[in-house]
Amino acid sequence: MIRVAILLLGLGLALAYKNPYYAPGHSTMVHLFEWKWDDIADECERFLGPRGFGGIQISPPNENVIIWQYNRPWWERYQPISYKLVTRSGDEQQFASMVRRCNDAGVRIYVDAVINHMTGEPRDNIGTGGSTADFRQWSYPAVPYTAQDFNWPHCVIDGWDYGCCPDKVRNCELVGLKDLNQRSEYVRFMIVGFMNKLIDLGVAGFRIDAAKHMWPEDLQVIYDRLHNLNTDHGFPSGARPYIYQEVIDFGNEAISRDEYTGLAAVTEFKFGLELSRAFAGGNQLRWLNTWGPIWGLLAHEDALTFIDNHDNQRGHGGGGVILTYKQAKQYKGATAFMLAHPYGEPQIMSSFDFTDSEAGPPMDSNGNIISPAINSDNTCGNGWVCEHRWRQIYSMVAFRNVAAGTNVNDWWDNGSNQIAFCRGGQAFIAFNNDNWDLNQNLQTCLPAGAYCDVISGSKSGNSCTGKSVTVGNDGRAQIYVGSHEVDMMLAIHRGDESRL
Repeated sequence: MIRVAILLLGLGLALAYKNPYYAPGHSTMVHLFEWKWDDIADECERFLGPRGFGGIQISPPNENVIIWQYNRPWWERYQPISYKLVTRSGDEQQFASMVRRCNDAGVRIYVDAVINHMTGEPRDNIGTGGSTADFRQWSYPAVPYTAQDFNWPHCVIDGWDYGCCPDKVRNCELVGLKDLNQRSEYVRFMIVGFMNKLIDLGVAGFRIDAAKHMWPEDLQVIYDRLHNLNTDHGFPSGARPYIYQEVIDFGNEAISRDEYTGLAAVTEFKFGLELSRAFAGGNQLRWLNTWGPIWGLLAHEDALTFIDNHDNQRGHGGGGVILTYKQAKQYKGATAFMLAHPYGEPQIMSSFDFTDSEAGPPMDSNGNIISPAINSDNTCGNGWVCEHRWRQIYSMVAFRNVAAGTNVNDWWDNGSNQIAFCRGGQAFIAFNNDNWDLNQNLQTCLPAGAYCDVISGSKSGNSCTGKSVTVGNDGRAQIYVGSHEVDMMLAIHRGDESRL
């Protein structure tokens, strides 16, 4: 009886870490990669909140080493030097203000938590908050950590270790980054203190960077010592933080993502790989009628899903060809499918433009991040891509919100790369990835009336700036998506943004 009670308690805690606690009527997370805190707060109020976005993954907020010799690359943010809240994105006061303003706008904040390691290079470790360290001596006085707080004996992960040696992957250094010993009570205390401070400031959860490089049992201890979410920021009493763990697993490594799903959610890298393959033409869209765990994906409640993230859009962190903003038509199609389908908890990537995969965000000559410019058509400038501001993507967030709580029904395909489906009686979407036109009378599952396609345009008064669709009393409509159109999909729904 006691054993059953313990098992049920463990199950309850795992499920507790899989709820993002979005505000009512909101869904979908966006990764505002390398944005400044003040800019994120502004974006919550002027765009994300009003358009129903659920949350934001932010870049690591704690002090990192400055790497001038590579012109401040993006990955310097993943080399912590202390747990002080001071980076190029802003200081602690700006961080706290951002969290408050975003929560007030109905948009949650999720922190990219780097707790596996401390800095490696450069030789002279100086941080964004002025702290110093000597990684050669495993010395980080601003925490403080000393050599006894790291894994010993000293070792470095080799590429072949991933296929054979889980102990080395978890106990040795990843690309020279000093590997913390999460079994140490002192290290646990410092990590938990850092994360609890963020929870108390109002964050809703964490991405756990390099989770597979830490032992699951150690992470369990850390998670279970975290505070409940702060009710002063609108979270219900007893709410646990949403946790999604970075575990790259394509099925050929010694460490499995299944070792971590009992703790919290996991980043589902196969999701983006398979959808990229399909929408790039390497697999037929018709096969997506079984999309979900049958494809070898995680269970719905375990999966944080995405097409690309900050790593794999640069060729890091996984295998295969991943669609990014650089293949705009196919990328918008894959993202639209992700948001139209109920499987998983989706995350959108919001990038800055790059040609050099090591390059950091747009910055001035002093290394300060340049804010995104907001253009008159809602897109971004100053070197920022802002995929979340593309009409074809933010309109699908609204689609997802309208369709919430419904499943896929009335699937149609042409035996090739033209597909369509309903979400209950709330929404309908069609895709054409063939080189001939889609022109079919299809069941939309919607009430009779006129609708604006939210992909090609928007509703403007009593008319549409893009395509319009007339649904008959039987729920059917003539659906046209030309093979040479800018976008490969058409979407309509019962929300105010679509129905005339």
